[in-house]
Amino acid sequence: MYLEQFGLREFPFSLTPDTSFFFACSNYQEALNTLLVAARSGEGFIKIVGEVGNGKTLLCRKFLATLNSDKSSTTAIGTQDSATSAKSGGKFATAYIPNPYLEPRSLLLALAGEFRIELDSTVDQHQLLRELTLALLNFAREGKRVLVCLDEAQAMPLESLEVLRLLTNLETEKRKLMQVVLFGQPELDDRLKQNSVRQLRQRISFQYQLKGLLKSELDRYLRHRLLIAGYKGETLFLPGAVALLHRVTGGTPRLVNIIAHKSLLLAYGEGRQQVTARHVRMATADTPESRKDWMVWVWAGVAALVLAALSFAVVSLQ
Repeated sequence: MYLEQFGLREFPFSLTPDTSFFFACSNYQEALNTLLVAARSGEGFIKIVGEVGNGKTLLCRKFLATLNSDKSSTTAIGTQDSATSAKSGGKFATAYIPNPYLEPRSLLLALAGEFRIELDSTVDQHQLLRELTLALLNFAREGKRVLVCLDEAQAMPLESLEVLRLLTNLETEKRKLMQVVLFGQPELDDRLKQNSVRQLRQRISFQYQLKGLLKSELDRYLRHRLLIAGYKGETLFLPGAVALLHRVTGGTPRLVNIIAHKSLLLAYGEGRQQVTARHVRMATADTPESRKDWMVWVWAGVAALVLAALSFAVVSLQ
């Protein structure tokens, strides 16, 4: 598409949570600092809540990558992500479960898999808990703290949350044997208000509300991602385009990335070297979740035709 025209090595606004693109704005840096302080304190549950598209998964991966960046302090075990590849001799042992929509036994099996515990296929829940307890005790003897990150935690059944709480009950005289970090949408707070999980709710020692990009941060965010992607110039987005982009996205990173990508595609289609407010307006018209004003609707038909023509041209070139 537009990589060659703008001198880019890769797409700067991909939706994949790539930690190399992590932008340390005030909100995200505060959240990361909260996670690091909480992990080192070794206490119970940690909760990070943010709206859809606010970058919770990217923050989770950045947190794990930061813990694992110091080989003398961290060990990652059985994770499914490159940010948590195995290291030896560490202080932390981390595991990542991206989809916790699991009933209790399945969740325990997932944790056992992360900890590389070999189990018979017919193992019951009691045996699962016993094997996990032994594994946690072994990590403690080795001087390691176990930290489990669960993404999309709002989808976790209440019974599974209670099983996690029981696991975090295990402790030595000095500290807990396992910490749990819950990353979830605002619905997670609603679930935790239920009386059946009040004991877990009381054990949340650290929490943070993840918000979007401030208007003053958006231009630096765009420049940062373009720089990481290989752009050598000053900026591709004119001031009017940046201002409109924040207005129609509310600073939500996922929406910013979607509309910025479409805007670059439109600029490429016109042979332009910079993105204008008109390109952002046309891209917004083609993005259902954006905040549209009346001017956007004027461009809706035009945007649909232009994007369709560009897609056809790209397919024809292939």
